[in-house]
Amino acid sequence: MLWPIAVVLAVAQLSAATPLSKRWNDVAVKHSWADLPRGWEYHSSAPADHEFDMRIALKQAKIDALIANLWETSDPTHPRYGQHLTPAEAEALVAPHSDSREAVNAWLDFHGVDPENVAYSSGGGEWVTIRVSVAQAERMLDTKYSVYSHPSSSDRVVRTLSYSLPRELHSHIDLVTPTTYFGTTRSMRATSFLEPITQANKFNTAAASNCSTSITPACLRDLYHTAGYKPTQAHVNKLGVAGFLDEFANYADLQTFFKQLRPDAVGSNFTTVQINGGGADQNKPGVEANLDIQYTTGISFPTPNIYYSTGGSPPFKPDSFTPTNTNEPYLDWLNAIFKSETKPQTISTSYGDNEQTVPQDYAVKVCNMFAQLGSIGTTVFFSSGDEGVGGGDCLTNDGSNKKIFQPSFPASCPYVTAVGGTVRVAPEVAVSFSGGGFSRYFNQPSYQNSQVSKFLSGLGNKNAGLFNKTGRAYPDLAAQGQAFQVVINGTIHPVSGTSASAPTVAAIFSLLNDYRLANGKQSLGFVNPLIYSKGASGFNDIVSGSNPGCDTPGFSAGAGWDPVTGLGTPDFAKLKDLL
Repeated sequence: MLWPIAVVLAVAQLSAATPLSKRWNDVAVKHSWADLPRGWEYHSSAPADHEFDMRIALKQAKIDALIANLWETSDPTHPRYGQHLTPAEAEALVAPHSDSREAVNAWLDFHGVDPENVAYSSGGGEWVTIRVSVAQAERMLDTKYSVYSHPSSSDRVVRTLSYSLPRELHSHIDLVTPTTYFGTTRSMRATSFLEPITQANKFNTAAASNCSTSITPACLRDLYHTAGYKPTQAHVNKLGVAGFLDEFANYADLQTFFKQLRPDAVGSNFTTVQINGGGADQNKPGVEANLDIQYTTGISFPTPNIYYSTGGSPPFKPDSFTPTNTNEPYLDWLNAIFKSETKPQTISTSYGDNEQTVPQDYAVKVCNMFAQLGSIGTTVFFSSGDEGVGGGDCLTNDGSNKKIFQPSFPASCPYVTAVGGTVRVAPEVAVSFSGGGFSRYFNQPSYQNSQVSKFLSGLGNKNAGLFNKTGRAYPDLAAQGQAFQVVINGTIHPVSGTSASAPTVAAIFSLLNDYRLANGKQSLGFVNPLIYSKGASGFNDIVSGSNPGCDTPGFSAGAGWDPVTGLGTPDFAKLKDLL
């Protein structure tokens, strides 16, 4: 039988196209939400012609090798302790396999992406950035984008509740953004809050060295025994502070702060590095920004401090329906740190999200980037949060609406050092808002197994079912967290939160780095294996207080590690001798 020529051609074209079509049309879900993350509302459909930058994180070929190296160089009993990688060595380990580049390029070509519109960059691994329309992104990711609003911050974002990739690409791609992570530089939470001025916490010069009612650099330096130490490595040692939420650290306020509370530092200053449109508006001093920079400089002087102002401004002018933000804060900040020539030995960060609101693939990617920072000798501190074991209704967002404790991310990442809060002196006790608990994303790392097991044995069945006993436990450490005296727009105000605790601990560890560098040693880098072993005796154990939340009493502080104050508060003199 003779077939018509048109039929023959159609069959030939179909047979030629089918293998390629099957390759890229056989898709599987990469991440999806059962419910819209809390705090967000559907606003409207995303305009099909709206364009944004899609970023694709290629799978890191040797991330396991980088993490194995990190365990060795951060273990004080290992022969390679302190032998950090160079930035170039670390980047080589997180680079993708050539097969991943080839597969992703073939996929982009299949979808008609012009190679001229594809940009490749490194920094925490290799990233592919393409300019796409909503319609094109929806075809590529087998999804539907919408505009969502966040009433409390007035942010609007283009996001989706689910996205898919060809099955073949799941082994080549870690992450695609923006997709299902709804956090922005304005919707994430700062972990500090202004206190009303009372007679008890009102600043007075006579009480400047007494932390019992209000906090100043002088009282912290006395309490944690750093007052007698004079840094000598300012030409090498650096301390970084991460800033988001359009929070700007103010130079004039810092000088007023120094005149009142650290006179020998008057005239010194910090450097601002602006990332992705981050500002430095000196007419809008930020509570969080001023708190962080005033206490990192107030304790670490004369160590140079760098304030990273990370913005979220889109590359277009927003109008009545266009989203106000398409960028994602942690990735922007981390990418910039890796690309920078100057990488601080210590970084303090005072922001976070409920872990369950962060897609797990996104959380793992960001957490691995913190591991990379640790591998090159940088210690990263995060505040543990100000809601105890959880704030709000504490219901899960997986569709079951089950009440459980709500861990905070990035504090729950095993490659950062999470800092909880204390109050009062002689003795210090846990402050009630100190965030703490157990991750549901990350397994409990070996460095804390022994300490956490003791806590769990003593806990018995209390809070059973409300937390993940096998998860990464936090916080790791603690410090004072209430009534810090902060200059804001020329006036002193009391500010509280683990946002105060984190920069305090970061500044103390920056001094420890100074001491090590002065003695010909490397910076500390990732400190958790050290503090849970050899360094554990360098902390003041906090044995009373609790962190209620989720309509429960939460956890209680006690002897040894606990999920309220961790291993306790730092004693610089003891730690210096141990290191």
